[in-house]
Amino acid sequence: MDGPTWTERHAPSLAELPQDSLRERLERAVDEPMNLVVHGPSGVGKTAGVRALADAAHENPDADLVEINVADFFDRTKKEIREDPRFAPFLAGRSSMPKRDMVNHVLKESAANAPVAGEYKTVVLDNAEAIREDFQQALRRVMEQYHRTTQFAIVTRQPSKLIPPIRSRCFPVPVRAPTTDEVIDVLAAICDREAVSVESEGLEFVASAAGGDLRRAILSAQATAVEHDEITMQTAYETLDSVGVDDDLRGALLDARGGDVRAARDTLDDLLYEEGFDGDTLLRELLRVSRSSSEIGADGAARLHALAGEVDLTMARGTDDRLHLTHLLTSWAAGRRSLDQELTASA
Repeated sequence: MDGPTWTERHAPSLAELPQDSLRERLERAVDEPMNLVVHGPSGVGKTAGVRALADAAHENPDADLVEINVADFFDRTKKEIREDPRFAPFLAGRSSMPKRDMVNHVLKESAANAPVAGEYKTVVLDNAEAIREDFQQALRRVMEQYHRTTQFAIVTRQPSKLIPPIRSRCFPVPVRAPTTDEVIDVLAAICDREAVSVESEGLEFVASAAGGDLRRAILSAQATAVEHDEITMQTAYETLDSVGVDDDLRGALLDARGGDVRAARDTLDDLLYEEGFDGDTLLRELLRVSRSSSEIGADGAARLHALAGEVDLTMARGTDDRLHLTHLLTSWAAGRRSLDQELTASA
């Protein structure tokens, strides 16, 4: 799809958030700035809600809203962090600084800078479940030091991964998955603004297929509108039947098998952090694609399933989804290369 996605072009205001409880809690934070832990499943509107709060609370939200995805730090090298234009001003002349100190310095400087307009600014930490405990301790100290001028909004799927001192300093904002009717209302409003012809059955099909994932529903509606210029039951079914991530997952498997683990990891990053998959779902989808791919083969699929059991257990214990899925692909690929070497030697 060319141009901005509908999730970007039709970012909601506070009044447009579909969940009543989310609107009420965030509206309270407009007049009474406080640190927040915004938590809920993927794709339900957590980050969109925080952005809507910033738009309502700040005279200049473009300047006084700082968004940091945890992957911006922990999944990147020191060089990549230092060259990021958002962080480069904070790190000028600090090339010898360890990565841990770089992260702490950027967090502190982001909080320390005075707001451009108004009395405070908002710093958003997205996918916060991936922050290690030692970094959370540093974050706690920053939150305490700059609480008068900086509001922290910590966005996560797993609030239990946050240390108690952080949770105790934040107002909890649970975000439930929107109902099918709420998703339909959002889609209908967007399609009206986009002048897209719709049928109620088509919108209901898109909303139901998303299973409470509002982001996925909006992107599916956009894909249907782009392909067919209308959203009906038939056009939605045809589009959603072909929309998926099978090619991406198959590519990740083939990249890993070919030794390009970085490319495979980048694909996992996109699916986890951009598309909103959780680790359990992504693991199931990897296994499904491996079973149906002739390029992977029965032996390759069997070995992947054998390795997946341990990964499933570690993710259930709350460890880093990305780390263990990458380890799965690396171990699977290494086993395949060892088998190929054995076959070559015996020949």
